[in-house]
Amino acid sequence: MDIVTSQGPAEVTLDGVDDPAFLLVLTHGSNGGVGAPDLLAVRETALGLGGAVARVMQPFRLAGRRAPGAAARQDEAWLEIIGVVRGRFGDVPLVQGGRSNGARVACRTAAEAGAAGVVALAFPLRPPRSPEKTRVEELRSAGVEVLVVNGDRDPFGVPDAADAAHVAVLAGERHDLSRDPAAAGRAAEPWLRRWAARPVRAGGPE
Repeated sequence: MDIVTSQGPAEVTLDGVDDPAFLLVLTHGSNGGVGAPDLLAVRETALGLGGAVARVMQPFRLAGRRAPGAAARQDEAWLEIIGVVRGRFGDVPLVQGGRSNGARVACRTAAEAGAAGVVALAFPLRPPRSPEKTRVEELRSAGVEVLVVNGDRDPFGVPDAADAAHVAVLAGERHDLSRDPAAAGRAAEPWLRRWAARPVRAGGPE
């Protein structure tokens, strides 16, 4: 599925049931793609819970660039993509997320996108060469509850428990979360399960 945004075309891969319990939209890091092992693990977990999953290749990566460019422009394109994808699934809870730079985008845009929650994989808390700089405000200002899944050996650091609704720290993992990608899916399972069961509508089946 191709979507034209103000920053160029994006590519969306859709998976899941026709009448999902929730919609999970995931995206990549600044130098990766939607086939990252941890993204696929979370995708499998969401599908197993009856969700639909959209994996987004953002315009800058589709154009072959590694640098995402200005945050405001990246966020603008992301919100345009979210608007189109949500239109295909109706009024179901939206959970958005991604890994590394994609996790930052998901946090920054969560409130405006109307997301119910965020899954932040390998959130890059601070640049390794500039440890005095922190991106913690992106977590704190998301406006919704955020699940952070980071490795304990991540050179970008690990957010504190107070910085998000829940922080899962995976032993032995670095920034790519590739040692045991399935662990990322297991960490996300209880988080996503809250949206797996729909409330019974008035006049509907008991």
